[in-house]
Amino acid sequence: MAACLTFHYGSDPAPTGAFVAHVPAVAPYEPGSFYKRELPCLLAVLSQAPALTAVIIDGYVWLGPERRPGLGAYLYNALEQGAAVIGVAKTAFADTPATAVVRGDSLRPLWVAAAGLDEEQAAQHVRSLYGAFRIPALLKQVDGLCRRSWPRAPAARVQRSQASRKQETTSEERIYHRAS
Repeated sequence: MAACLTFHYGSDPAPTGAFVAHVPAVAPYEPGSFYKRELPCLLAVLSQAPALTAVIIDGYVWLGPERRPGLGAYLYNALEQGAAVIGVAKTAFADTPATAVVRGDSLRPLWVAAAGLDEEQAAQHVRSLYGAFRIPALLKQVDGLCRRSWPRAPAARVQRSQASRKQETTSEERIYHRAS
């Protein structure tokens, strides 16, 4: 499952479009190869959206001090480097270089990195996104859109266990991008 919100300017309080894609067959989680599971979902939802100039993902662009490609870098290449990709992560990841961005009254930073755009410019875009809190409003909205769009089981089906629901939630990808 992937969701996408489009907007013209980061200061916009509301999106200009909303898109959702359900990809029924995704690769299993493979440590160190997260992109194999998530990239097809991102590409599916982005194929529905208008031309874009930048994509903001909930995740990392680069991994580790040697800057191995993360999901954002794979997305940037899959888009044939035609749109910048900005990764926004809520937690620091093992010696991964990223710019700390503190928003609102929070003391906990967001970690920002980019492909196709200077990292400081990417950090400035994240700072300027609408919302007074740590998590930008549009990022919270797209997360909610993705969660609400998750396919619901028919009433006759047995309730899924808490563990399986948690696994489904972790396989969701929340994304939004800035349209030109």
